[in-house]
Amino acid sequence: MSNTFGKIFRLTSFGESHGKAIGGIIDGCPAGLELDMVQIQKELDRRKPGQSRLTTPRKEEDQVAFYSGVFEGKTTGTPIGFVIQNKDQRSKDYSEIKNVYRPSHADYTYDAKYGLRDYRGGGRSSARETAIRVVGGAIARQVLAVKGISIGAYVQRIGPVALEQDIAFEDIALSENSLVRCPVSNISEKMEAAVQTAIAEKDSLGGVVAAKIIGLPAGLGEPVFDKFHAALGHAMLGINAVKGFEIGSGFAAAEMNGSVHNDAFEVQDEQVRTKTNHSGGVQGGLTNGEEVLFRVAFKPVATIGQVQQTVSNEKDPVEMAAKGRHDPCVVPRAVPIVEAMAALVTVDMLLRNQTSRIDQL
Repeated sequence: MSNTFGKIFRLTSFGESHGKAIGGIIDGCPAGLELDMVQIQKELDRRKPGQSRLTTPRKEEDQVAFYSGVFEGKTTGTPIGFVIQNKDQRSKDYSEIKNVYRPSHADYTYDAKYGLRDYRGGGRSSARETAIRVVGGAIARQVLAVKGISIGAYVQRIGPVALEQDIAFEDIALSENSLVRCPVSNISEKMEAAVQTAIAEKDSLGGVVAAKIIGLPAGLGEPVFDKFHAALGHAMLGINAVKGFEIGSGFAAAEMNGSVHNDAFEVQDEQVRTKTNHSGGVQGGLTNGEEVLFRVAFKPVATIGQVQQTVSNEKDPVEMAAKGRHDPCVVPRAVPIVEAMAALVTVDMLLRNQTSRIDQL
């Protein structure tokens, strides 16, 4: 299995949803970084279950414990090992689906690949694993902060409710005042109402997370196969429930003329800048110094309380209605995951870029 992400700054994760613990190892983090442990925990708290009436009621403290790679509060340059204990598993909730393939879940595909599966909460396919990515991303963000690079994300859409206006980077923080992590209050209220309706109907909703990276130098990315936006797309599409990724104008570019889509260059304060940003901060696979703008689409949660038609592992027809504790919409909790994966991509590209020119070696 591919459980390691990154080329220089590498995160390896392990563990299952209903195992004793989940954890990770970070290799390639520069020595001497003074870690803000409080901030790392805050990032985990943004992702953890049970944080509002709109999320799964599973209660996990998600307290991270570091076992290596940190001495007297600073990174040592050696592997950083950490663990998060699982404390609120209810494996019996899944006993009824032991031999049943839940629609749009990984049950059938894992069974087809390995010949067996951990049916307790999806095992390795569970979104619980993303807590490890948040820890890795939180450390990556602290490396990026040394270079003045920041990342922010917010919910742009939940189901039929969308935020159409662009949000300035400094206003993204307002999304933390919203249960659905939308920075505009009246749209946030409509999104919350949509989720409540889905809960009442035993259904689920998907949505879109929009994100920005600022402070990037020009030239990050590794042509031709590891273009900056290709690495971002790989990272985002590896998040549970993600079905779409676009950068800059994205799919809308297909409807535009080149005369409209092209980002004209100009000089501002002796720096080469672009007048528009249809490219989303990436041209030729390399960052151009503008904001990197991208969006990530999440499907509706597969686990719903309505009766659905499926089959068993013996290929017999079965009717089922899911039980257990599940999110009606994962999008709000996905925001810190999107930020974390963007941070992992960016710090890895930053470190890889040190070998691109002899004067930067």
